[in-house]
Parts: sequence; structure tokens; C-alpha cells
Amino acid sequence: MAVEKDSGKVSGGRVRAAALGTGAAVLALAALAPVPAAGGEPSPGSAPAAAVTVGRLVYDLGDLAFVPGAPYQGKNEIAAVVRYPRGPGGKGLAPGRHPLVVIQHGQWATCADRAAQLALTKARKALALAEKAGDEAAEARQTEIIERMSDRLWAWPCRAGTEPLPSRSGYDYLGESLARQGFVVVSMGANGINATSAGQADSVYGARAALINRHLDLWRRLDAGQGPLKGALKDPRTGRTGGAVFTGHLDLGRVGTLGHSMGGGGVMQQVSDRRHGDWPAGVKIKAALGLAPTATWDVEPVTKVPLAVLWGTCDQVNTGEYVRWNRQRNKAPLHGITLTGGNHDYFNTQWSPSSGQVAAVDDAIPGQRRGRCVAQDGTDRQDRGLDETTQRRIATGYTVAFFRRYLLGDTSADALLTGRKKLPGVPDAVKVEYVAPH
Repeated sequence: MAVEKDSGKVSGGRVRAAALGTGAAVLALAALAPVPAAGGEPSPGSAPAAAVTVGRLVYDLGDLAFVPGAPYQGKNEIAAVVRYPRGPGGKGLAPGRHPLVVIQHGQWATCADRAAQLALTKARKALALAEKAGDEAAEARQTEIIERMSDRLWAWPCRAGTEPLPSRSGYDYLGESLARQGFVVVSMGANGINATSAGQADSVYGARAALINRHLDLWRRLDAGQGPLKGALKDPRTGRTGGAVFTGHLDLGRVGTLGHSMGGGGVMQQVSDRRHGDWPAGVKIKAALGLAPTATWDVEPVTKVPLAVLWGTCDQVNTGEYVRWNRQRNKAPLHGITLTGGNHDYFNTQWSPSSGQVAAVDDAIPGQRRGRCVAQDGTDRQDRGLDETTQRRIATGYTVAFFRRYLLGDTSADALLTGRKKLPGVPDAVKVEYVAPH
């Protein structure tokens, strides 16, 4: 299969994003800009182009609105956070047709039940003491508490009065940066799948891929002025609908997908060679990126769509092996980006300790010296751990470069994506493996 070649020429009408900045300037600003806090609002001075501001909308069609279908058992929400470039004067949507990037989070607790989290932590400590003392009755009591509190944290829908844990907002820093480049960015919720996926390893990635396709179909219909999203997008601060008109302004022939952890596995399943026929009519995935993606059930080949995988050496969840699995047969560019000292949770602000969110944790195995973590590549090396902000700056720089390259045809950052140049303004902690198409 021949790889589509981009001319690098971008019209002002079809993809206005090219006017927002290219090359090293964009990458440097993406990397050096202050990363938004866990709440998702941009830090002052973070925009690389003063004239470009970003809007934020949300939609929620119901906690149980999506049924993945057999053999998967369970229902999921249809809800998302939307970032988009505002037009002149900070009003509406910027002119032109905008590529769409959709994001899916991974497996995590579903309910921000702080009381349950505190009780769970206390019970785990008590269980360890009971086991050490050989007190079987106490072990049974603490085990029962652990199971009950875990059920509360992983419920769906959540108990009355308990807010859903907003994992979908954990990538607002990426959505913000991509929207400043002219992309419309949709970060979807997958709490329902998280709550029901236990024991369904053989079908959970199919369910996640189907969820991506459902959101893409909703946006396809909205672009045509139809479907449930029409009138459903709201300003999260005021609750009012509107703020931007997307109908007729999306370029669904240039769609990117991004997933983290099991969301990354969902992206890999959705973009795999055998699944292209499942994409909604008129939607074409032109680039897929996984942040520490987990392995799908049968590791379906991903060879026909440009693919990038970012992972950290101190990440306990995966080994970034999608590059190795696909490197001998890839017909599209393949990029493996390794962050020395990067860990799993820091890609999502809601999962990271600085957020103060329920269940947030630094999941790297501590090294023998402070600031070090144990590498998970089989070497047990003591790597210098990246802090949250640095890891996200690196992820932002490569994510912006990747989607600009394959959705906009901007070749100015090829040296970065192939490892010939380093990302400016961050530690020399990145190794890039580039596999040219065969």
C-alpha cells in the first residue's frame, strides 16, 4: 500500500491551522509553555500565538448511553471535553475547516469518593498488620472493607452525591496545545468501560474502539448539522449551549486518534489494519498516537496509518513494544519515543499526585536514591525520574509535532520526529526510533 504523500501546501480555507506557526518555533513554544494545572485552565502566557485563544465546551448524553455490543457486557457514558480554536476577538470557532483529534483515557477508578479512598488506604495498612500477626479474623474483616470500598471507587454510575472521577479532563494540557494549532480536540469519558471491564480482556479493546467510532460518528453527524450533539455542547462555567458552530467546519478526512494506557490499546485496535471498515462513513484516520499503550488482546497489526508511541522507562504498565511488533511490515511511518525516567500516571493530570485527586499516585518504583526510579526495560537501571511538568512538556512537544506532520503536512519538524534533533528546553531524556515505511 502506497503511503499518501503530503505536499506541504495548506490552503487558508481548508486547514487554517498552518497559519498559527510551524517548525521549531511551534515545538519550542509547545515544550516551554507552562503546563495547565489539573483543573484544565491554561496558565497565563502559555499560548504560542497571542491572537489564538482556546474555547472549552462539554457534552454529556448520559452515563449509560453507549452499549458496545456483544460479546462485551456493560454500558458507557457518552461524554467529552472539547477544546477548539476561537475566532477573531475570542468569539466562536476560528474560520476554516479543522482536523479533529479524539482522545481516550485508560483504566482508572471511576468515582471521586474520597471517603472510600481513605477507608481503603486504612484497611490495606490494617490488613498488612493482621497478616504479619497471623490474625485471620482481622484479615477477613479488612479484606471485606477493601472489597466494599473498591466497589464504591469503581462503580458506574457513581453513588448519589459522588462525582465521577474526570479522567477525560486529564489531557486538557494536550487539548489546549493542539487547539492552539487549529485542531478541534475531543477527550471522551470511558468510566463505564473501566467499571465493567474485569474479566473481559478478550473484548474490552473492541469496546473501546467502538466507543471511539461512536464519538467520531456523532461529530460526523454534527458537521452535517444533524444528530444528538446539535445543541448539546455547553459552556461548563455557565451551562449554556453554543459558543461555537462546528457544522460545516470539520475536516473529517484528516482525523487523529490519541489514547493513554488502555485507551491507547483502544486506539491501536480502532486503527489496526483489519478495523478500517468500522470507521464511520467519510471519516479517515490519518495519524494515531499512543501514550504508554497497553497491548491489545491479539496485537492486531497497525501498518497503514502513521503511528507514534510514547512511553517512559519507569512505566510499569508497558514496554512500548508496538514499534517492534509492527516494524518489519509498516507501510506508514512509525515512531517510537522513549522518555528516560517517565512513568505511567504523569501523562494524565487527574492521575498524578499534584492534582490531589482521589486515587492519584506516582506509580514508578522508587530507586535507591532520591529522585531515581527503577527502569522497567529489564535492566533494573536507576533512572532519574522526570517530574510531572517536564514529562508533559515532552509529551506536548512530540504530540504537536506528530499531528501537525500527519494531519497538516507540516514537514518542518521531521528532524525531531526522526530523532535527528532534540526537543528544546527540556532535559536530554528522549530517545527516538524512526522506522520508515517499507
